[in-house]
Amino acid sequence: MVLDPAHGGTDPGARGAQGIRESDLLLDLTFQVRRALEAQGFQVLQTRSGNENPSFDDRSTLANAQRGAVFVTLHISSTGLPGTVRVYAMPDAFVSVASGGVIGWDHAQAPYVTLSRRFGDAVQGQLAQRFKGSPNNSQSATIRQLRTTAAPAIAVELASVSVQDRADLDRMMPGVGDAIARGIADFRPSYVLPGEAGARP
Repeated sequence: MVLDPAHGGTDPGARGAQGIRESDLLLDLTFQVRRALEAQGFQVLQTRSGNENPSFDDRSTLANAQRGAVFVTLHISSTGLPGTVRVYAMPDAFVSVASGGVIGWDHAQAPYVTLSRRFGDAVQGQLAQRFKGSPNNSQSATIRQLRTTAAPAIAVELASVSVQDRADLDRMMPGVGDAIARGIADFRPSYVLPGEAGARP
């Protein structure tokens, strides 16, 4: 399990009221998600644990080096209905760009798109139960960090840094962590590595 707190370093991400910075909040969110995952027995790696900004390739490299991993990149939006959470996976159309032959780095996600959608739906279903107004199913979006990740990979985005009090976001974080952990637990039995029938991580 690889958690990716987006942004960091010279890239603060979205900025909101009262100096709220997405990159700072994401470290707190990652802590809550990691705690929930470890409580269920998952081993967790993070792409960053402080205010650094690894490259997109460095983040993907960490995930791609772990056999049977799943990858979650965490974000907090600049807009959207406060108190809701959305999950994104790469669109199905992404598969067609990598047909036949060796799969290039920029299309590493292609063999995993269907698994990623299933993973995203499992997590989004858990989030929808906890956060009113959140969709029931994951959304499709072309997200740079997912493109180069050779594993089931999703983006989870809380709304939003526009809240007047960051405590509203802080209160969401344990529930988001629990929902992600439960979604991963629901998804894992169906995770068969592409090209290896019957092989599970």
